[in-house]
Amino acid sequence: MKGMGGRRIILTGASEGIGRALALALAAAKARLVLAARDASRLESLARECRAAGGEAHAVPTDVANAQDCEWLIAEAMRALGGIDVLVNNAGITMWSRFDALADLEVFERLLEVNYLAPVRLTALALPHLKESKGLMVAVASLAGLTGVPERTAYAGSKHALVGFCDSLRIELAGSGVDVSVVAPDFVVTETHKRAIGPDGQPLGESPMQQLKIMTAAECAARIIRGMEKRERLVLMTARGRLGRWLKLVAPSMIDRIAARAIRDRR
Repeated sequence: MKGMGGRRIILTGASEGIGRALALALAAAKARLVLAARDASRLESLARECRAAGGEAHAVPTDVANAQDCEWLIAEAMRALGGIDVLVNNAGITMWSRFDALADLEVFERLLEVNYLAPVRLTALALPHLKESKGLMVAVASLAGLTGVPERTAYAGSKHALVGFCDSLRIELAGSGVDVSVVAPDFVVTETHKRAIGPDGQPLGESPMQQLKIMTAAECAARIIRGMEKRERLVLMTARGRLGRWLKLVAPSMIDRIAARAIRDRR
């Protein structure tokens, strides 16, 4: 998949953060985009920016946790683009709390619905079209989908589920022409951190991260696009992420300490 020019791409979680940066970068590469997110006004504003950047962009307000919205999104993408080359499952929510401090375990259900079940649902709907185009499904997971992370139990659980689904689906699709790519960013500057669900079930309201010391959304988007072009199986972005893959096998207690320090230092 050399270059994104002319590629027909569905991108969820497009209105901010990694999704917004990815939309603008793909538009500059002359991709044909269907942008999905809940905030209709922000989504339409982004679509205008994408068109100004040289891409084709269609805004489809979508709540990925709603099954009917997912069906509508795929139908609108087919109507607007005539096919699907890439599905980017990027929409996600997060949490920040020790497990034993949570007031209500409903947060686990909420994160599973958005971070795991929604990508599964969208992939099922898009798969016949991806088979026709011999396309690509991209799942924006996290390093928390590859190793445990304290204070992120519900988030890590949902991302582990997503990675497991993708790895299993990849095997099933061998020989079909459809590839599955898992993206596992480290911490990235996004507004998602501000809306992380705290121990009381409410958004934190401000990012707990040291924003100046973590990867920008634009840097993350550029790395994702390189991975899309190469149809990479797993996209890792930092030395910590690459090292962690091996340490988990040979020194698991060390990777636990690294994860604990990352949360303690907020970077």
